[in-house]
Amino acid sequence: MSKAINTGSLESNPFADYHKRALDKIVRRAHRDKVGYFHATTEGTYLQVDKWFWTTGFWPGLMRLALNESTDEVCFNAAKEVEDEIFSLLRTDDFYELHHDVGFQFLPTSVLRYKQTGSCEAKRRGIIAAQLLAARFNVASNVIEAWNVPNRRGCSIIDSMMNIPLLFWASETTGDKRYYNCAVRHIESVLKHFIRDDFTVHHIVQFDQTSGEYVKALGGQGYSADSVWSRGQSWMIYGLAIASRYTGNQHYKDIARIIADRFLDLNGPHGVPPWDFSVPESHLAPRDSSSAAIVACGLIALGELGDYRARSQAENIIMQLSQEVACFEDCQDGLLLRATSDKPNEVHVSDSLIYGDYFYFEALQKLSGIGPHCW
Repeated sequence: MSKAINTGSLESNPFADYHKRALDKIVRRAHRDKVGYFHATTEGTYLQVDKWFWTTGFWPGLMRLALNESTDEVCFNAAKEVEDEIFSLLRTDDFYELHHDVGFQFLPTSVLRYKQTGSCEAKRRGIIAAQLLAARFNVASNVIEAWNVPNRRGCSIIDSMMNIPLLFWASETTGDKRYYNCAVRHIESVLKHFIRDDFTVHHIVQFDQTSGEYVKALGGQGYSADSVWSRGQSWMIYGLAIASRYTGNQHYKDIARIIADRFLDLNGPHGVPPWDFSVPESHLAPRDSSSAAIVACGLIALGELGDYRARSQAENIIMQLSQEVACFEDCQDGLLLRATSDKPNEVHVSDSLIYGDYFYFEALQKLSGIGPHCW
């Protein structure tokens, strides 16, 4: 059983009540749901998805975050069982469903368990996952390719910026620079090909798999190939801030700051961000609270790197989410309401998303000085 890890205090914390209520809800859900594989709610309830689905690391990850402050045995056992089941995919045909999101599956589970407990098993699992991620690196295009399906070969995705911390962690943990070099080369390609002149970012970019040449940008879950999908901006902000911490590269921090400013400027009229800032009549568009939670975590990370504005900006976002779209009661499974997964395909619009819940609670813990965290 892991020991509670508390590096901060909730005293005189304006988020203390929201923090406690969120923690209590996570523990209550753990006692009810225990082992589960979740993505989004339907009519307020998290329904099961396949265990190989890219978001299945976030529910055990939430229970692991709770273990930073609690010794709840149900959370410990359930988080470990889900982690075991995800790792077991390597021994089945579902192995072929794993792709660049192994970071999202193993960072909140195995890597965080290793940080909390020092488990050799958890460390080994994290390194195996990093090897899978590094194997996706195409030396022609200098990017980590996203998927396995033939019609998406050569594609890379902005979400990868939150998966490559797995490579940085593996390099730091093992002393093997191959992981580090792979991550840095990927970032440099993302900076070159994903960022537009106005410091907004593409969701998907396709490269020729043989020559490595840029082919085109694709819309993905955004309104169009050139639109400003709000969650895409948030992945980039947080991912670059983490990369700056691992590498000491000031340029990554500076670009993250500029993209964060663009996000905040675009979001000025909105409060909770729309799913895409470029959609017509964006003030009427479905919201994506998950993008705001991710940006808040990114701003906290920038604050830890010495950005004097970032902490208060993160606090403003988390306070707004807490007051407007957070749900601490059991009438809804999600912690954050009004999140949007894939509006172009009308998939989970204005529901709760398990990663929105995860980053919201991570931000609450970080604002209270509680850790460790997986990135």
